[in-house]
Amino acid sequence: MTKITAAITAIGAYVPDFVLSNQVLETMVDTNDEWITTRTGIKERRILKEEGQGTSFLAIKAAENLLAKSGTNPAEIDMVIVATATPDMPVAATAVYVATQIGAVNAFGYDLQAACSSFLYGMSTAAAYIQSGRYKKVLLIGADKMSSIIDYTDRATCIIFGDGAGAALFEPNHEGLGVQDEILRSDGIGREYLKIDAGGSILPASHETVDNKQHYVFQDGKTVFKYAVSNMADVSEKIMKQNNLTHDDVNWLVAHQANRRIIDATAQRMGVDESKVLVNIQRYGNTTSATLPLVLHDFEHLLKKGDNIIFASFGGGFTWGSIYLKWAYDKN
Repeated sequence: MTKITAAITAIGAYVPDFVLSNQVLETMVDTNDEWITTRTGIKERRILKEEGQGTSFLAIKAAENLLAKSGTNPAEIDMVIVATATPDMPVAATAVYVATQIGAVNAFGYDLQAACSSFLYGMSTAAAYIQSGRYKKVLLIGADKMSSIIDYTDRATCIIFGDGAGAALFEPNHEGLGVQDEILRSDGIGREYLKIDAGGSILPASHETVDNKQHYVFQDGKTVFKYAVSNMADVSEKIMKQNNLTHDDVNWLVAHQANRRIIDATAQRMGVDESKVLVNIQRYGNTTSATLPLVLHDFEHLLKKGDNIIFASFGGGFTWGSIYLKWAYDKN
């Protein structure tokens, strides 16, 4: 019996219509297009503006896009994972609601939270369920409404983040394609450098926490940048060595879209040519859990069956890692 591997068999995505450009941000905070572009590579980001719509709206749209493109029957989906740092609400998992809304009536679901590494960790989780032989179709959705936790008077964070969602369907493969290897890491030292102070069990919401703006993202940019560059590049290089891959063997680098300089540093450490580095940060900014699947969606037409893809991510907490995957299909 051939070994079961977990392959991505379909991709979907959704981004809101409203575009928040650098030029618009210039009217909101003390910044400018050149400063933002030079330091981050971001030109614009998408924002979900409609009242009463949260992360589930983005996730449902991305899932529906995947289902329509692939012709997948949602009733055949066994499991729905929503990787997110911005769930609709506490306690009630966003994934459960998403599964119901898309017609995945036979699926169970839950949310997975590892900040910007949520989708990468979700890939590992989805692959493990498929490889176990217990489930045949696992839908992994990375979705975040970052605008819901951003202070648009804080120029350190408001220039970086955007809203969006991407979805990937994992299914069994018997050709050796799909997830090949992973290196996942975490370090609690990061708890102080990228966080939201209030709203959790340590500091529940109160008039005081709202007045003090403690429900917005805080980021110590310099420290996070330093850790992200070293750790994301380190695991990406290690996974290549672990699988005897040279820079010529790697077809594509799909890195978390947090900062263009971090992406470039990772590629340089791997020795991967710039032409193999897939980048769309200029269009969406950092969509947190959605960056990796949005890259796959935007560049799906370039991906060929058998391509070696290195995924890399770094997130608050700190969380980071790299996954080596062989692409399983050619886009029709």
